[in-house]
Amino acid sequence: MRFYSFIIPLYNRPDEIRELLDTLTKQSYQNFEVLVIEDGSTVKGEEEVKAFTDRLKIQYFYKENGGQGFARNYGFERAKGDYFLILDSDVLLPPNYLTAINKRLDQSELDAFGGPDAAHPSFTIIQKAISYVMTSLFTTGGIRGRKNHIGKFHPRSFNMGLSKKVYEKLGGYKIPRLGEDLEYSLRIIKAGYKTDLIPDAFVYHKRRTDLRRFFKQLHFFGRSRINVYRFFPEELKIVHWFPFCFLLYTLLCFVSLFFGTPYIYICIPMIFWMIAIFTDSLIKEKNIAVALTSILAALIQLNAYGIGFITDLFKFKILGVDPSANDYPS
Repeated sequence: MRFYSFIIPLYNRPDEIRELLDTLTKQSYQNFEVLVIEDGSTVKGEEEVKAFTDRLKIQYFYKENGGQGFARNYGFERAKGDYFLILDSDVLLPPNYLTAINKRLDQSELDAFGGPDAAHPSFTIIQKAISYVMTSLFTTGGIRGRKNHIGKFHPRSFNMGLSKKVYEKLGGYKIPRLGEDLEYSLRIIKAGYKTDLIPDAFVYHKRRTDLRRFFKQLHFFGRSRINVYRFFPEELKIVHWFPFCFLLYTLLCFVSLFFGTPYIYICIPMIFWMIAIFTDSLIKEKNIAVALTSILAALIQLNAYGIGFITDLFKFKILGVDPSANDYPS
C-alpha cells in the first residue's frame, strides 16, 4: 500500500493552510503524512497546523525565508513517502484526490505527474474569472491541465507529484523561485523519466483575490520563463512570445483610438476575441458578472505576462542582469 507525503510550503497564509488541511482530513485514501514548511513567515500558521494533529499525521517546520523551491527541498529531506505530493497553500482538494492518483499509479507507474485545477463554487467572481482565463483555450491557459498539450506533460508545483527515486537521483529544486517548478519538470523529463497528467487528480485553485495581485502574479510568470531560459535556452519556443505580441497589439489598438477610422478597424480582431472570451466564460460559468470580468482578467493575463517576459529578457540578454535578482510577489 503506497505511502504518500504531502509537501506544503507556507508563507504568511495561516487561513489558507487551515482550509487546505481540512480537505486533507476528508480524503478517501488515508495512507499519507503531511509536512508543512513555514518559509520565514511573519504571520505564522503553526497554531492552525497544531489544530489538526489529532486528525492528520502532520509535522510543522519553520525555516528562514529562502523561497518555495528550497522550502519544498526541506520537506523532501524529511519525507517518508514513496511519492512526494507538492501543493500550493492556496488549493483545496476534493475527497477523491488521492484515490485518483493511487488508481492511476496502479494502472502503470509514473515517475512524476500532475493534475488540473478548477474553480470551486465558493470562489468569488474575480477568482472564478481568473480560474477561467488560466485554463482557457482563448488565452495561454489552453494547454494547462489537458491531455492534448504540446509535447510531454510538465507538472507544476501547485499540484505535482514525484517518486522518491526521482528525488534521490536528481535531487530537489535548483532555484528557490521564479520558475523553479518548470526547471525541475524539465530536468525530470530530460533525465528520461515518465511524466503524465492525471485528469481526475484536480485541485480547486483559489488564485489571487484581486486583479492587482493577479497582474503581479502574471508579470512574475513572464519573468519566470526567462529565468528558466538561463538553464534550458532550447525551451524558449515561439509560442512563449505570444503574450508579448499581444501586448504590442494591445498598444496598437490603444493608439488607433486617437486616429479614428480607418485605423480603428485594427481593433476588430480584439473585439471578436473579447466576444469569444465572454461567450465561452458565460457558457462554462453561467454567470454574466464572471464572463465580463473574464475579459478584463484575460487582458491582464496576457499583457502582464508579456511585460514581465520582455523586460527580463532585455535585462538578461542586453544588460546581463540575473532574472532572479528581484523579489517574488506575496
